Amino acid sequence: MNKNNEGYVGRPHGKRLGRELAMSFLFSCEMQSETPRAELFESFLETALTEYQDVDDKTMNRAREYASKLYVSVALNRQELDDLLAPMCVNWDWMRLSAVDRNIMRVAVTEMLYFEEVPPVVSIDEAVEIARDFSGCEGGNFINGVLNALKNKLIKSGKCSRS
Repeated sequence: MNKNNEGYVGRPHGKRLGRELAMSFLFSCEMQSETPRAELFESFLETALTEYQDVDDKTMNRAREYASKLYVSVALNRQELDDLLAPMCVNWDWMRLSAVDRNIMRVAVTEMLYFEEVPPVVSIDEAVEIARDFSGCEGGNFINGVLNALKNKLIKSGKCSRS
């Protein structure tokens, strides 16, 4: 599912939109040095949803619900996520990566660790596609490498039993 200047090519699904909304909200909070919280999320959604006027209400409600679960889980586990991700960014300083890329990876790892219904390969594929839309092809390739390496490490350590 790719976006063009007029919106999505193909039919967007709730989880994909939810991932994008969660990442965008977390990025916004990080840029403003804000702690993610419900009232900020609602305010963010009011503005962000104007970009998705062509999405039906059912899909948008699913996206909103999924984004809420994701951002809360990322916010509650951010230090653990960063501690897992930073060592996987070989030859890169975690905090020097773009905030977009960091938040895309946080969302994907949150799904790998805490959302059992989502296979890790789906989380990775979605993260790569979102990165290509928001960060460019190189960002997508970098994120793919980092997340696949982390997925393998998590499976070996037993923290993630799904492949």
